[in-house]
Amino acid sequence: MSNSYLESAIKQFMYYKSLGDKTFDQLSFEELQKEVVHDANSIAIIVKHLVGNMLSRWTNFLTEDGEKPWRQRDSEFIGSYKNKEELISNWNVGWTCLMDALNSLTEVDLNTIIYIRNEGHTITEAINRQLCHYSYHIGQIVFIGKLIKGKNWHSLSIPKGNSTKFNAEKFSKEKSKRHFSDDL
Repeated sequence: MSNSYLESAIKQFMYYKSLGDKTFDQLSFEELQKEVVHDANSIAIIVKHLVGNMLSRWTNFLTEDGEKPWRQRDSEFIGSYKNKEELISNWNVGWTCLMDALNSLTEVDLNTIIYIRNEGHTITEAINRQLCHYSYHIGQIVFIGKLIKGKNWHSLSIPKGNSTKFNAEKFSKEKSKRHFSDDL
């Protein structure tokens, strides 16, 4: 492993954050709170859960267990945001906590053991665990947003019917080493 792993992980996290951001841009606060079916999590609830997880996992992550005694996970599934600005502000607080933690790391740190609920993980394993967890929930956020907006949804990837055009543009360029999110 090298710093290229950390750089790639950071870019992946930021890509998924951008999907959330672009979804929020398309939705009103009322839509962010909408339960698509009874007793399902709204986007606002998923955001609250992600923020709670990020703050717990990444605050003092080198010296404290990732499941903090102050975390109230069950309350993450009760709506409490008063407006869209509060939701986005909390979203950004969680991401700042994560990015500050990741940006503090070096290649030497990647095999250091940290704990989540008393289970040891190398930092690499912890990063992978959270990258998968966050992308899972952000996929839910995007899907719910798409369900809510229907035909008014603005695609966050290659829109239907545009794959040939998209690929032609990509293959018209010289081969190069870069991250797929660099153009986003």
